[in-house]
Amino acid sequence: MPTRRTFLVSSAVAGGVALVGLRPREGQARTPIAPSGAPLNLLILGGTGFIGPHLVRYAVARGHRVTTFTRGRRQPDLPDSVERLVGDRNGQLQALEGKRWDAVVDDSGNVADWVRQSTALLKGAVGRYLFTSSTGVYYPYLRRGLSEADPVHYDPIDAKDGDEAFGVMKAQGERFVMEAFSDRGLVVRPTYIVGPGDTSDRFPYWPVRLARGGEVLAPGRANDPAQFVDVRDLAEFMVHLLKRERAGVFNAVGPERPMTARAFYRAAADALHANVTFTYVDDYDFLRAQKIEEAIPWAMLSGNNDGMMSIRNAKAVAEGLRFRPLADTVRDTLAWWPTVPEARRTKPRFTITPEIEAAALGAWHARGS
Repeated sequence: MPTRRTFLVSSAVAGGVALVGLRPREGQARTPIAPSGAPLNLLILGGTGFIGPHLVRYAVARGHRVTTFTRGRRQPDLPDSVERLVGDRNGQLQALEGKRWDAVVDDSGNVADWVRQSTALLKGAVGRYLFTSSTGVYYPYLRRGLSEADPVHYDPIDAKDGDEAFGVMKAQGERFVMEAFSDRGLVVRPTYIVGPGDTSDRFPYWPVRLARGGEVLAPGRANDPAQFVDVRDLAEFMVHLLKRERAGVFNAVGPERPMTARAFYRAAADALHANVTFTYVDDYDFLRAQKIEEAIPWAMLSGNNDGMMSIRNAKAVAEGLRFRPLADTVRDTLAWWPTVPEARRTKPRFTITPEIEAAALGAWHARGS
């Protein structure tokens, strides 16, 4: 089982998409964050992965000036106005020297020492430093309802625990930011990030699978919560915090109100008008035996992971985090899926493959559940 962070109908699955007539069925669309003040001069460390392109495009659309710093290996479709600096966070930061920005968004701090180097270099060159962290810093999630007030730890206890290693690395990055920038430091802790452009195959599984129709294995107990945040809502919230000159730590966690995994399955199917029948499998022991321990935004909640899908978001919501309708996220992800490379679509890294699902459904029905 990989660690948590390693990383539209049937014709859509094959490479086409037919979305005519699909409309949101829940609630009103979220209220856009209002513009405020003069445009910012932003530096984005990263900008070519999952969050980055959305962040860059949104910032430019709002009138901000954007510079990216990357290794230059990927060339996403970004606005022509973006200045692109090339280097390597592992000690090759020369392209950043002698320049100034209003704020930096560290969207590629995947090694704590990279964050140490960039905060040391940029401490006197930028007004604010926003670090993209993760709710993984709370691991082990030994209770539910964790918030920004709960402590995190900076030293690993179990060298073999990949989830802990990830959380500790992010926590160490947070510490470097706050030590260097103090009341000019920002930490945003997203939960599972979803939406078009997803570089993993975790969340895309559900739109693709539901669009195929038929009997769908729906894992989890009836009250298992699910949490996620649309990448576009996350990007907008980051820019919003910088515009408001905020500091501190924020859990960027959605949805706005608690949702069970089963409610997610039904809402996602409704968004696609999918012709499906759910078979709910609630026996954790059975699911483990079938090698089904997560299907994001559902994950098995026990032991060190018991509280991972019940992180509190009240502070971020009060500060302006907004959420688009789930139907938009599901449909937009499905519409985007045919644009990914054919090799990936042909053999996606879905945690529940058709073979695993068929075998599990057969075994579940055979036992008379």
